[in-house]
Amino acid sequence: MASSSSLIGPLVINNGGGQYKIWEDQSFIKWRKRDPHVTFHCHESIEGSLKYWYERNKVDLSVAKSAVWNDDAVTEALNSAAFWVKGLPYVQSLSGYWKFSLAPKPSSVPTKFYDCAFQDSEWASLPVPSNWQMHGFDIPIYTNSVYPFPLDPPHVPEDNPTGCYRTYFHIPNEWQGRRIFLHFEAVDSAFCAWINGVPVGYSQDSRLPAEFEISDYCHPFGSEKKNVLAVQVFRWSDGSYLEDQDHWWLSGIHRDVLLLAKPKVFLADYFFTSNLAEDFSYAEIQVDVKIDFSQEASKETAHSNVIIEASLYDTESWYNSDRGLDLLSSNVANVKYDPPSTPTLGFHGYVLSGKLEKPKLWSAEHPNLYTLVVTLKDASGHVVDCESCLVGIRQVSKAPKQLLVNGQPVMIRGVNRHEHHPRVGKTNIESCMVKDLVVMKQNNINAVRNSHYPQHPRWYELCDLFGMYMIDEANIETHGFDLTQHVKHPTKEPSWATAMLDRAIGMVERDKNHACIICWSLGNEARYGPNHSAMAGWIRERDSSRVVHYEGGGARTSSTDLVCPMYMRVWDIVKIANDPTETRPVILCEYSHAMGNSNGNIHEYWEAIDSTFGLQGGFIWDWVDQGLLKEWSDGGKRWAYGGHFGDIPNDLNFCLNGITWPDRTPHPAMHEVKYVYQPVKVSFKEGTLKITNTHFFHTTQDLEFSWAAYGDGCELGSGVLQLPLIEPQSSYSTEWKSGPWHSLWASSSAEEYFLTITAKLLHSTRWVEAGHVVSSTQVQLPSEKDFVPHMIKSKDATVISEILGDKIKVSQKNWEIVMNVKTGAIESWKVEGIPVMNKGIFPCFWRAPIDNDKGGEAKSYYSRWQASGLDKVTFMTESCSAQTISDNQVKIVAVYLGIPNGDSNSPPKPEKSQALFVVNMTYTIYGSGDCIIECNVKPNPDLPPLPRVGVEFHLEKSMDNVKWYGKGPFECYPDRKAAAQVGIFEQSVNDMHVPYIVPGECSGRADVRWVSFQNNGGVGLYASMYDKSPAMQMSASYYSTAELDRATHNEDLVKGEDIEVHLDHKLMGIGGDDSWTPCTHEQYLIPPTPYSFSMRLFPVTAGTSSHDIYKAQLDN
Repeated sequence: MASSSSLIGPLVINNGGGQYKIWEDQSFIKWRKRDPHVTFHCHESIEGSLKYWYERNKVDLSVAKSAVWNDDAVTEALNSAAFWVKGLPYVQSLSGYWKFSLAPKPSSVPTKFYDCAFQDSEWASLPVPSNWQMHGFDIPIYTNSVYPFPLDPPHVPEDNPTGCYRTYFHIPNEWQGRRIFLHFEAVDSAFCAWINGVPVGYSQDSRLPAEFEISDYCHPFGSEKKNVLAVQVFRWSDGSYLEDQDHWWLSGIHRDVLLLAKPKVFLADYFFTSNLAEDFSYAEIQVDVKIDFSQEASKETAHSNVIIEASLYDTESWYNSDRGLDLLSSNVANVKYDPPSTPTLGFHGYVLSGKLEKPKLWSAEHPNLYTLVVTLKDASGHVVDCESCLVGIRQVSKAPKQLLVNGQPVMIRGVNRHEHHPRVGKTNIESCMVKDLVVMKQNNINAVRNSHYPQHPRWYELCDLFGMYMIDEANIETHGFDLTQHVKHPTKEPSWATAMLDRAIGMVERDKNHACIICWSLGNEARYGPNHSAMAGWIRERDSSRVVHYEGGGARTSSTDLVCPMYMRVWDIVKIANDPTETRPVILCEYSHAMGNSNGNIHEYWEAIDSTFGLQGGFIWDWVDQGLLKEWSDGGKRWAYGGHFGDIPNDLNFCLNGITWPDRTPHPAMHEVKYVYQPVKVSFKEGTLKITNTHFFHTTQDLEFSWAAYGDGCELGSGVLQLPLIEPQSSYSTEWKSGPWHSLWASSSAEEYFLTITAKLLHSTRWVEAGHVVSSTQVQLPSEKDFVPHMIKSKDATVISEILGDKIKVSQKNWEIVMNVKTGAIESWKVEGIPVMNKGIFPCFWRAPIDNDKGGEAKSYYSRWQASGLDKVTFMTESCSAQTISDNQVKIVAVYLGIPNGDSNSPPKPEKSQALFVVNMTYTIYGSGDCIIECNVKPNPDLPPLPRVGVEFHLEKSMDNVKWYGKGPFECYPDRKAAAQVGIFEQSVNDMHVPYIVPGECSGRADVRWVSFQNNGGVGLYASMYDKSPAMQMSASYYSTAELDRATHNEDLVKGEDIEVHLDHKLMGIGGDDSWTPCTHEQYLIPPTPYSFSMRLFPVTAGTSSHDIYKAQLDN
C-alpha cells in the first residue's frame, strides 16, 4: 500500500520495479477518507431541524407531475442539489457549473492543474453533478456482464479517460471556528481531490460518499481569496472490477458535492433502533451515538464536558393540527444517556435509551414516521451540534419459512430499480425519484431492490415517506469473472477482502436509520466465497434488526437469511417452499424479465405465491428501460441502447428490460403487474363470490367497492357494492345470486356474462388522488342457456356472380368482392363503393420476433424457426376452384403449400414434399354479404413450436377505427391477459401500436369474439369467430410483420400503404421467465399438429351494429 506521504507526491510512483498506480491497487481504496456515517444535516438548533423536516416532507403527487426527461433535466438536477440543502445553515452545495477538461489517460492530464495559479479559462464548463458522457465527453458504454476492458485485475487500460475538474468557493464567515468537511456523495469510479493545490484525499466506490476534512487547507476566514477545489476522476480503476453491474458505464461526479461545517467536538454518527413489546403497545428506543473528540487535548476527560440528548417528534401531527404550528409540542419521547452505574472494562459508547408508548408503527401500508433529533450540548446546556433524521418504529424478524414485519409475513410485491435518467444518466432529480415512487405505488408495488448499489440518500427518505420495503444492496458485482478460466472471483481472494467489506460497511453505516430498509444485500452476481461470509458476519453483528440477502452461490448459502433465487421457474420455487428442511422463506430477487414485449406467465408465479406457504414474493427485473437520449443524424432524439454510441464491446438492447419506458410511461405489462400485485382479490367458485383483503395492516375502511355487470360486452348495470368492513388477511363471501346484478342477469338474453368488482380509494394519499382504482377483477358468471355455435342460416338474398378470366366478382347492392380463382386471393373488397380490403386472405404462421423469442442462441425459438425456414415461407397455390356458384352463395376452395423460400430470389417451386404447411381454405360467400372462411392446417410434424396459426389480410389505410369484443383495452397475449377484461373497446390503429424501443410483435388483443375495422364514415369490415372456433388473437398495424422484424428502433419503422391485420386461431405466448433461454410455458406453445378453425367476415356500414351482427349468429 502506498503511504500517505507518497500520495502527496505524484499519483504514479516509480518504485524501481515499474510504475505503481494507486488506482490499480485493490488494497489501496482510500486515503484521508473519514469513516462512513449517517447523512449529516448540521442543524443549528432543535427548532431548525424540525422546520427542515416540516418542509422536506411536503412531497406528494404534485411533485411527480413536474418530472422532466429531456434537456431540461440538466437544470433540474442542479435545482434539486440546491433544494436538498435548503434550510441547512451549515451545509453548502458546491453543485453548479465547474471547469472541466477530459484527458485520454492519467498521464496526459494538464500539469499541476490542481494549483491555484493554473489557468482554466479555456476549459469547458460541465454541470456538477453529472456524468461527463451525457455532455459530449467520451462515450457511454453498455455491457451486461463482460468488462469493457481486458480482464487483468487489478490493472486497467492505459487509455483511461480522466476528468479534471476545478471550481471555486468561499467559506461563509458564519462558519468561523468550525471544522470544514468536503463531502462527495458519489464519484465514478475513483478520484483524488486537492484544496488550494494540496491533496486532501483519495477514494473509490462509485455509489457511496467520500468525506475529507479540509479545515487546515482552506484560506483563513475573512480572506478575500477564493478556495480552489480540484478533482481528478479516473474512468477505470481497480474498483471497476467490483462494479460490473448490468447498466451503463458512466463516469464523473454524478451526485452532489457539499461543504459541511461542524463544531470542534461534534456528533459523528448515531444509530437508532427500537425494540417492540410483544403486543406492540410500547417500544423501547435506543440511540447509539458516536462523538468526534479528535481535536480535544484531553480526550479522556472530554466526555464529561458534554451532554447528549435525543428526542422523538410525531411528524404526522404537524400536518393534522388545527392549531398554529408548534413543532416542539409534537415531542412524544425523550431518550437519555445513562452512564453505566458500575465500572466496566473498556468504553462501550454513548447509548441513549427511552420508551415510546403506543407507537405508530411503520410499514409500507402505513408509513408512519417520527423525527429523531440528537443534540450535543456543552456543560452549560447550550446546543453545540444537532443532527436529525426520519425514523420508523417497526420490527423485522424471522419465523419458519417467513420474513415478518411487525409480526406479519408481508408479501413482497417488488421491482428492481437502477438509478437511470435518459438525459442525465446516473444523476438524480427530486421530481423524477418521486415519479418513480408514485408510479410504483399506483401499480401496487410495495418493495424495491436497489440494484445493484446504494442509491442517492434522498431516495431512502422518499421510500420512508411513501412506504416502500427495500433491499439495500452493496456496490459489488463481478459478473464478468464468470467468463474467464484463469482468474478467480475477488470474493475468493484475500487481497480483495478489504475493498468488499468496506463497501458493505459504508452502505450499512450511511443507511442504517431508514425504516424502509428491511434487508441488507451483499451485492449481486459476484459468486460466493469467504469475503461474502465476512461481510455477512459483520452486518449481522452490527445490525441484528434486519435480515441479510445474497443470491450468489446458489441463493441458499449460510450468508443469506432468505432463499433468494433469480429467474427460477415457478415449479422449482414451489419445490423449495415445500422442502421441510428449508426453514427460510423464498423471495425471488429477480424474476419476470421485462425485456420488450414480455412478462408472460407472471400470473402463474403469483397463483403459486398466493397459495404456497413459504413463498413470499419477489422483485421484477426491472423498473425502467435504460435507454439514453441521443441525437440522431436526422436531428431527432431517440432512446439509444448499447452500440449506438460506438461503444465496443456492448450488449445491444439488453439494457431495455423495464416495465416502464425511460420517461416512466408504463409498458402494457404494467397492467398485469398491478393486477397480480393487487391487495384485494376476488374469486368466484361454485356460486360463491369471495372478496379477500390481503393487506396485513389495512382494513377496507378507506375503499369504496363497486360492481358492473356485462352481457356480451354491453354494460347491463352498475353501482356501489355495500360490503361489511373486511379486516386485514380476511375475506367476505356472498352467494352471487344475492347480489344486485342478479336481476339483470336473469332478464338478459346475452350469451355470456361478466361481473367486475372494483375497489377505489375514498381519500387522496401522498401518491394518488381519491378515486384511484386499487384493485379490479372480472369474473365470468354462469350462462343462463347452453352455448350455441356461432353459425348463420343461409339467407334467401341472391348473390350476383361474374367470372372475368381468372377472377370472379361476387356482389350485392352495397358490396363487391373480387377473388382470383387461380390464387385464391381476395384482390378487392368494396363496401358502398369504397375499397375496404386490398390484399388477402392468406394463412400466416410467422410473427415479428420479440426479444424472448431470440433468447437461447441456437436453441432459441427464433434460431429454430430460421433453421426450419419458417421466416421465409411463401404460400403457393396448389389448387383453387369455384365449387359452388348459385343464386345465394359462392364457394371457393383453395389449397396452399407453405414452401420455404431459402436464400434464392426466385420463387420456390410448389412441391408438396417440401411444404412446411398444407392449408385448405374454403370461402363461402352468401348473398347476405357474409364470407365464411374455414381453415384446415397441416404443419410438417418436424417443425419447432409455431409462432402463430391464423390468417393475414390487408385493409385500406382509412379503415383505422378498430372496435372489438374481447380482452382489453390494452395490449394482451395468451400468457399475459389476467389483467385484461372482456368488453367492447374502441381504438385507432395508430393508438394500438406499442412503441417498444426495439420493434417486434406487438399490439395484440386476446380472446377476441368479434372485431370491426371502419373508416370515419362507418364503412368497413367485421370479423368474428365462427361455428365452434374459440375466440381469436387480433392485431392491426400500419407496420407489416416484415417491417417490425427489420427495424432496430421504433423511429425507424416505416408505415405501409395499408393496414396489416392478423386474426389468429393460436398465437404463441410471449414468455418472460427470462430472455436468454426459450422459456415460454408449454401450455402457451403451439405444437406442429393439425388445426381447424373458422371465422366470419361481413361488410359494415354506418348504420350497422357489430354487436347485432354477432348476435345474429345465435338466432338459430
